[in-house]
Amino acid sequence: MTEFHTSPVSFRSEGIRCAGVLYRPASARQEVPCVVLAHGFSGTMDWIVPDFASRFAAGGLGALIFDYRYLGASEGRPRKLISTSRQRTDLRNAVDFARGCDGIDAGRIALWGTSLGGGHVLDLAAHEPSIAAVVANVPAIDLVRGAAGRATRPGLQPSGMQTAIATARLLGAAALDAAAGVLRRPPHYIRVYGPLGQAVFSDPSLDGLFATLEQNSPTWRNRVTPRFLFTAPRYRKGVLDRISAPLLVTLARDDEVISSAYIRRKVAEVPHHEIREYPVSHFEMYHGGVQEEVAADQLAFMRRQLMSHEVR
Repeated sequence: MTEFHTSPVSFRSEGIRCAGVLYRPASARQEVPCVVLAHGFSGTMDWIVPDFASRFAAGGLGALIFDYRYLGASEGRPRKLISTSRQRTDLRNAVDFARGCDGIDAGRIALWGTSLGGGHVLDLAAHEPSIAAVVANVPAIDLVRGAAGRATRPGLQPSGMQTAIATARLLGAAALDAAAGVLRRPPHYIRVYGPLGQAVFSDPSLDGLFATLEQNSPTWRNRVTPRFLFTAPRYRKGVLDRISAPLLVTLARDDEVISSAYIRRKVAEVPHHEIREYPVSHFEMYHGGVQEEVAADQLAFMRRQLMSHEVR
């Protein structure tokens, strides 16, 4: 594996400073391809994405991780605001920034996104034919229709009535938060993880994961603006079939966030795609031996697409 070095960087996105870290192979004698990584819902660049970026950089690729505006080390207020459109703009500006970095081959820029970020990279690739390759890890391409058919855990599922009440509470919180945004008042936050009806994720089996997240991610906070529920990504027919870049989709067989079967059906529209599936849940894709296997498969795909002349 190749030694690499990292450097803090920043770029502007609609006037707001977005913080990032650029990974570059230490001994590269020529410009290298670069992977721009987009993390998932409420995520910050100090957890999960560095593991993948380090693996890619050790494999001879450049990598750029960054925080969306309002999150982590990036600027922007209100804090913890999740906006699909603004995050996609930040990703587009991150790509433009990577193209201008020393030692990076502007003609070989790839995208990697996970969960909500996986949906972002697919959308950008559909509109940017210059993207050289795309990896979408458990992508959230439609958080409404994609919820039907997702995996369930026996004994951990709320009843239909409990689900209806929880949904009503979340939508009520989202309405209050949206009104606060219109009136330029402080956000009406909810938790990312917590009790049913008061948080985005409430599965008790995730308790340990989020405890670890709080311990290991200094900039992450367990709160988010629920107005996101009104602007969550929705699948639009005719978008994915515009992706010309080679695409790898890595799925969790037992994904409890979005149906893997749904993703398979929609990704079939992409002309040049591969799908790999792993016998785990959504969040297990980020940890332990499974994460190492997923990252290795993704690196092999990107080296094949971006550095084929070196691996023949």
